[in-house]
Amino acid sequence: MERVGRSLLRDAAYQRLRAAIVDGSLAPGVALRPDDLADSLGLSKAPVRDAISRLTAEGLVESKPQSYTRVTPLVEKDVADAAAVVGAMHDLALRSVTLTAGQLDRMRTAGARFAAAVRGGDLDAALDADDELHAVPVLAGGNAAAALTIERFTPLIRRAERLLWASPHGERSVRQHDELIEALTSGDTARAVAVNRVIWGHIHQGDHHGTD
Repeated sequence: MERVGRSLLRDAAYQRLRAAIVDGSLAPGVALRPDDLADSLGLSKAPVRDAISRLTAEGLVESKPQSYTRVTPLVEKDVADAAAVVGAMHDLALRSVTLTAGQLDRMRTAGARFAAAVRGGDLDAALDADDELHAVPVLAGGNAAAALTIERFTPLIRRAERLLWASPHGERSVRQHDELIEALTSGDTARAVAVNRVIWGHIHQGDHHGTD
């Protein structure tokens, strides 16, 4: 069995590299050299190589043997495909739950944090608040496969969303969150699913001016 210490280092390398790709610190097309990354992260090369392999499987890194390993470009079709899958998983969660008052309050709190972050230009806080808001029905539904699928594909979408939430279209996302919470509060599952499809549908259709 693998030693815990090594597993934790591997996870740390993966999480830090994925975060750097999503927030743009490692921009699309940037070459990834395990030696350099290991030095900058203060880790050995083994966990960094493992992290790169995981990120390649997730579509955030691309590699050609004996040629390059680099951050993937932001490809519209890849973002749209990921959004379609993630949106479907959120649909599934919304159809399977009736949220408690406490869970709805958590969504409202996250929605308020999202709105403040968008208006204040704090994209990291906006991402965190958006994750928290949408996670409430997913966690309430208890479908582990749906949750894992969302976690797997969301980073592909987040790179595009960072560009949008600095624009006036962030206000549309604020309104859509309010509409989603209102529908869930009234127990209108059909309306909640319809709003959710609008939220994710803009990306699915390749309209990068209207993502959540």
